[in-house]
Amino acid sequence: MKENLFDRIKEKTSVDKDTIVSLAKRLQAGDYKNENTLRDIIHELSFITGKDVSKEKEDKIISMIVNDKVPKDIEKYV
Repeated sequence: MKENLFDRIKEKTSVDKDTIVSLAKRLQAGDYKNENTLRDIIHELSFITGKDVSKEKEDKIISMIVNDKVPKDIEKYV
């Protein structure tokens, strides 16, 4: 099931499993509640996927993460 999730993410975003795992490790090693760390990750993902993230959307994403409001079952969003 995990491989299927990575395949769907790659299909929609062109981001491969290795890149996702690398970013996840950076988050684990860093402070995922730190806004600067999160902004760096968001900017990197934006660059990798070629999709712009507005300041408003970036702020909303950061707020959701910092306040533990990220859905537990993100697979349904992919």
